[in-house]
Amino acid sequence: MEITDKTKELLEQLKSKYGQEGQNMETYLEGLLYNNYLDYWHYINLDALLNLQHPRTDIPDENIFIMYHQITELYFKLCLHEIDQILDNESLTAEFFTARLKRMIAYFTNLTHSFEIMVTGMEPEQFLKFRLSLMPASGFQSVQYRIIEIASTEMINLVEHIHRAESKDKSVEEQYEYIYWKKGATDSASGTKTLTLRRFEDKYRDLLTGLSGKHKNNNLYTKYTNLPESKKNNSILIEAMKEYDALVNVHWPNVHLKSAGRYLARPDKTIAATGGTNWQSYLPPKIQRRVFFPELWTNEELENWGK
Repeated sequence: MEITDKTKELLEQLKSKYGQEGQNMETYLEGLLYNNYLDYWHYINLDALLNLQHPRTDIPDENIFIMYHQITELYFKLCLHEIDQILDNESLTAEFFTARLKRMIAYFTNLTHSFEIMVTGMEPEQFLKFRLSLMPASGFQSVQYRIIEIASTEMINLVEHIHRAESKDKSVEEQYEYIYWKKGATDSASGTKTLTLRRFEDKYRDLLTGLSGKHKNNNLYTKYTNLPESKKNNSILIEAMKEYDALVNVHWPNVHLKSAGRYLARPDKTIAATGGTNWQSYLPPKIQRRVFFPELWTNEELENWGK
């Protein structure tokens, strides 16, 4: 192969790159002689990925249930990747903000449509059998979803609707005690936390309270409100924020509710979720009225939220 001028230029650039770090370029070039070619299955760790499913029963559709939730968590990780890019950007533009929001919209749109797998893709009879081996585990315990919420808005907007007025002037740590999802895993009569909630808080409480403090005044909502007026009035950005808000807080919980209804609602009784969560009062957005960006919606839209 001929050493072209382009090759020489690249070698000079490499020499400069490694030289700035006190490294010897020739050593790195020699290392390339021993490197194996990169294959698709190595790059994505395919063998490990395909061996992450460990059903607790021999019921066939449990595999669908596991893989669906693993895929969901990967989408959540993608969303957190985009959120970090926005929050870490010290020279944020409306265009950059919008582009990352549109990525998250695409992720949650796929998630919303993907729930058809749960609604129609598993036999209820199989689900009602293998679910008994999963207690007290619950999708309620998805910490990535909780982090998405905390990083998207001020904590007061995640406080249970009936406690927001009294919590407005409290610290973030105090507001966290009234975060909406806790009631979904608390016995309404006794006020006792379910085992699902207790185990979740044992593992993640310190992480979530720490992130609540970290994201006070540094979340998607405050990133928007702190933009100069000329950037805040960008109609494309505002539309993207509203679409993201509605997807996460209305459409996603509604399809989750539809799925839970298919498997757990019966004419004679309602079956409790695996973790004992009060899914009928915890999931409906019209009850929770959880809104990330309240100032972008009209009073009428907020009053009819989730209906």
